[in-house]
Formats: sequence, C-alpha cells, structure tokens
Amino acid sequence: MDSRCKPANLPPVSVTSPLALFGIDSLLSEEERAISSVVREYVEASISPQIADWFEKGDIPARSLAKDFGSLGLLGMHLEGYGCAGTSAVAYGLAAMELEAGDSGIRSLVSVQGSLAMYAIHEFGSEEQKNEWLPGMAAGDIVGCFGLTEADFGSNPQGMRTNAKRDGSDANSDWILNGSKMWITNGSVADVAVVWAQTDDGIRGFIVPTATPGFTASVIHKKMSLRASITSELVFENLRLPAHSMLPGVRGLKGPLSCLNEARFGIAFGTLGAARDCLQTAIDYSINRVQFDRPIAGYQLTQMKLADMTLELGKGMLLALHIGRLKDSIGVTPEQISLGKLNNAREALHIARECRSILGGNGITLEYPIIRHMNNLESVFTYEGTNEMHTLVIGQALTGLPAFR
Repeated sequence: MDSRCKPANLPPVSVTSPLALFGIDSLLSEEERAISSVVREYVEASISPQIADWFEKGDIPARSLAKDFGSLGLLGMHLEGYGCAGTSAVAYGLAAMELEAGDSGIRSLVSVQGSLAMYAIHEFGSEEQKNEWLPGMAAGDIVGCFGLTEADFGSNPQGMRTNAKRDGSDANSDWILNGSKMWITNGSVADVAVVWAQTDDGIRGFIVPTATPGFTASVIHKKMSLRASITSELVFENLRLPAHSMLPGVRGLKGPLSCLNEARFGIAFGTLGAARDCLQTAIDYSINRVQFDRPIAGYQLTQMKLADMTLELGKGMLLALHIGRLKDSIGVTPEQISLGKLNNAREALHIARECRSILGGNGITLEYPIIRHMNNLESVFTYEGTNEMHTLVIGQALTGLPAFR
C-alpha cells in the first residue's frame, strides 16, 4: 500500500492486483516472466526513486542509463546476432511495459535505440555497417537516434525536405546532406543518427556519426510531457558523408515505416506499464484515503472506476500479448500493430486521467506518479503515428478505401 497516505486504525484488507485478475502470468513462459521480473526490479531500484526529480529537472543521465540497459541486454534485445540478445517479441514487449511503468521517457530511450536506430541498421545495413555499429549500440557504449520527422512533416513523411545529393557522378562519390529533423529522442546525446532523406533515387537512409562537421543538435526545452527524455532538433548543413554511409537494403518509405512498426509494437505494451502504475497507485491510495470515516475505496463510485479501468487494462494486455504471439509465429501486419497502438495508448491515457481524479489534489503532485504518466501519455498518444492516422489505417483495412486525403 502507498505509504504516503496512511489511515488510522483500519483493519487490513485483502486485495488482488489488476492483471492478476486476468491470470496474465499463466499466459507467459518462465523466461518471459524472468525477463519481466529483472526489468521491474531494475526500474524499482534505479528509476523510480529518481524519476520525479529527473522529470522536474527536464533531464536524464541518458548515457549512464544506456550502459545499464546494455548490461541488462535490453538494447536491440529482439534482434539476432551482433551482440543482441535475440529474445522473442513478447519478451521485448514485456520489458517495454516494465520500463514505461517507470516512465515513458525511459522506455523511449530503449525503443529508439533498439527498435528504430539499431533495427534500421540490422535490417537494411551492409554487413560492414552492422559489425561497425550494432555491437557497441547493444552494449550501450554507442547511443543512437532516428531522424525521420520534420517540423512540417510528421504524419506525411513522404514530403520531407531533408535531402542528400551525390558530390560526383559515380557510386563511390560522397553524399552531401542538408535539412533538419524535429522531435528526435536522444538527439543531442547520440553518437550516431539514422537519417532519412530525399535523393534522386527516392528516400534513402544514412548512418550519420554525430561528430561529422555540419551536424548540430539542439535540445528542445519547455516541454510539459516526456520531460525525463532528451528531445532535440537535428540540423545538417552541407554535411559530407562517404558513399558507404547509405543503408543499401531499402529504398522509399518502406524502410522508415518498417522501423516505426517495430517501435509501435513496443508502445502497445509500454503504455500498459504506465497505466498499470497509475491504477495500482490509485487502488493503494483509495484504500488508505479516509473520507467520512471510511476509505474512499469502500464507496461504489470509486469501485466502479477501479473496475472499469481494470477491464481496459486487462483487455489491452490480452490484445498486446495476442499481437506479440502473432509476431513471434506467423507474423503481424501493420494494421494489427495499429490496433494495439491505437487502443492501448488511448486507454492508458483514459486510465491515467481517471486515476488522477481518484487522488484529487494529490493527483497533480510529483509525489505520486500519475500526473507525470498522464502528461507523458499525451505525447505517446500522438507520436509513432497519431490517433487519427492509426484510425484511418484500420478504416482502410476494413473498407479498402484510403481516407488520408
């Protein structure tokens, strides 16, 4: 129970955790439970005691955290070889859930590193590129970021203005990169950026060491969400790259969109971690908080809120697990990942808002995690595909008619 709100002379009560009502542990393998437990223990010991201060400060020790996550085998954990752990998709999802129970920004650090930057190199890079970058990234010695979104092109990346042009006429000519990217997690602490740019041959991906002349990254300040996460603008001014910097294995939007699907899969699990932390906090608080001589948990309206939120959390968990099992067996479609991201981000945000109401005025202080999760989830609801875009992806799957324009 929450020690920050202690009642006087109340008898002990018997409680069941929300996901235990659904018997979720029985659906997991021993290895999956073990991975989940290891990550939860790390978060409780090393993240939870400090996260409110990091959020209030608007900064995190990203590089030291990356080293910790590398030691735990979490960076690119669902990838094979090159120092990566090679776990199942479900195991990765469960790790994302435990990380986001700590904070969405912490999960973002891991998912951007593994599911965006590392995945792009793993799937579309040359053998030389994989060997050069992936082992160090898996260990947390090299921090990566992923440059797709621009200030004017979020949901429509096809229109990006960042461009790369050959400085010569043959395949061994250098590339000259110009443009900018916005809302880039890890941007100002990254050692390497995977950047997508327009070329004469369509959209291509480039591996850009951040020490390259012409690369600048500035931190975005005054955020009210994802404050425990480093978010940056990247600018490229006549940045010269050798020919072998281009990812050879993909052309067009298939590349970045494939990476985004990996990240969205993790978000379908991750948002449930934030929701679970909010709900458990609200349950503990309501049992301890006395009004009119009884715990507020004993009132019907409070129990209705808790029961409804538990239903949505459990249904979201079953959906995420189902998508994960598909991914680990026959494969998962982008539309199915949209189902998970849309539903679970939306319901997690609803849960956070409802939990805030149960805590009343205490719900807006960083002494409790709820307002922090609630603010974070406002961003998670939008990034990696907005609520509206995932709705239209599902609508097109149902009708065969695109309604994006």
